[in-house]
Amino acid sequence: MHVRKLIAVFLLIVFVPVTMLAQDHVVSPADLQKEVMSASQARQHNIETVQQFLSTPTAERAMKSAQVNPQQVKTAVATLDNQELSQLAARADKAQMDFAAGSLSDRDLILIILGIAALVLIIVAVR
Repeated sequence: MHVRKLIAVFLLIVFVPVTMLAQDHVVSPADLQKEVMSASQARQHNIETVQQFLSTPTAERAMKSAQVNPQQVKTAVATLDNQELSQLAARADKAQMDFAAGSLSDRDLILIILGIAALVLIIVAVR
């Protein structure tokens, strides 16, 4: 009986590849760390983009005239999830480029600013 067990263990050692015994990770820890760093950097970039857009003199005047606290809106930006933040950053970038290119008037830019500020506050309030 002991001989059979020894033979079975021996055959397992000889014929079962080591890779089958050890579990391979689908994503290496280094790759996972790179992805986390990349996501973190993208999030920080998006936060900065939206906050810079909301920090322009035009944006601050627009929010104050609408009786919206600019600091409250800027603080709320950091609480948005990654998808919401990414979408707002893209809209802020587009609005700034359109305004710089002359495609938007001051009035249009103010409406966009107030829309983004209201959206940020609504998203945060709903949570």
